[in-house]
Amino acid sequence: MPLPVLRLALALSLFVTPSLWAQSSPPPASGARILLLPRKMVSGERATLAVLDISGRLTPGVTVEFTNGDKLTTDTTGRALFVAPLNITKISAAIQGRPGHVSSVIVAPRESPSATQEVSQVPRVSSLGDRLEIAGHGFCGDADANHVTIGGFPALVLASSPAYLAVLPPAEMNPGPAQVQVSCGQRTSAAFTVTFVALELEASNAPLAPGEHRGVTVRVKGSRLKTNLEARNLAPDVAELQGGASVRAVSSGGTDNTAKFELVGKQRGSFVISIRLVSPLGPPRP
Repeated sequence: MPLPVLRLALALSLFVTPSLWAQSSPPPASGARILLLPRKMVSGERATLAVLDISGRLTPGVTVEFTNGDKLTTDTTGRALFVAPLNITKISAAIQGRPGHVSSVIVAPRESPSATQEVSQVPRVSSLGDRLEIAGHGFCGDADANHVTIGGFPALVLASSPAYLAVLPPAEMNPGPAQVQVSCGQRTSAAFTVTFVALELEASNAPLAPGEHRGVTVRVKGSRLKTNLEARNLAPDVAELQGGASVRAVSSGGTDNTAKFELVGKQRGSFVISIRLVSPLGPPRP
C-alpha cells in the first residue's frame, strides 16, 4: 500500500495538494523533517509516533532519539509503535541528525481512564491540510486500532496514545463544518463538530534574488472568521522571513479572508515556507 501524504507544508516551488494515497514510492529517510509525537502519553502504555518529510509524506526508515536514551526507527508506514517510559513525567524526542526536539507529558494510568472513552479538548477550527489534534482518554495507543471518521469519511490516525490523537483529515472533504466520530474497540465517544478550512498560498514561484522583497498571501477558505496563522521558513539559506524564523499573523476575516507575510532574498533560489493554522484546544461542541 502506498504511503499516505499529510498536506502540511504550503511550499513555494513545490506547491501541490496531493491526494491521500498518491504517493507511489516512499520518500528517503534523509528527507525527514517533521516529528509527530503524542503531546500526552500514559506511563507503560503503547503509543505511536510519525515522521514526515518537507512535503508532508510519511517517511519510513527514520531513526528517532529520545532524551532517555531510547531509539526507534519508523516502519514502512512512516510510523513507529512503542511503549511510554515508566517513572518519567516528561520526555523529548528528535529526528536523528536534525535540530529541534518535540516534547510529551507522561501521566500515570490513573489519570487517564481506559474503561471509557471521552474527547475533552479539540480545536474549533482546523486545517484540511494539517493534522487534527484530539485530547481525552480511552484511545488506542496503536494508531491503526483507532477508528476516526470526519464528515462520514474515514480519516488516518498519524500519532496516538491513550490520551491523544493526531488525525489526517480525509482527502475527499470540502471546507466547512464537519462531524467527527472517534472509537477504539468497544469504546466510543460522543460525536463533535469542527470547522475545517483550506489554506491557499498565493505568490510568485519565480526564483528569489538577493535583496528582493516578495509578498506571500494566504487565503482562508471555509470560514469568514479571523484566523491565526503561523509561517515557518524552511529554507533560511535562500530567504529571510520578515519577523523571524517563525511568524504569526491574523487573517482579515470576511469574504476575502487573507493574511500576508513577506520574504527577503538572501541568495538566488527557490524559497520554501510552511503555513499552518494556530487554533487553541477547547471543549468539543456537538
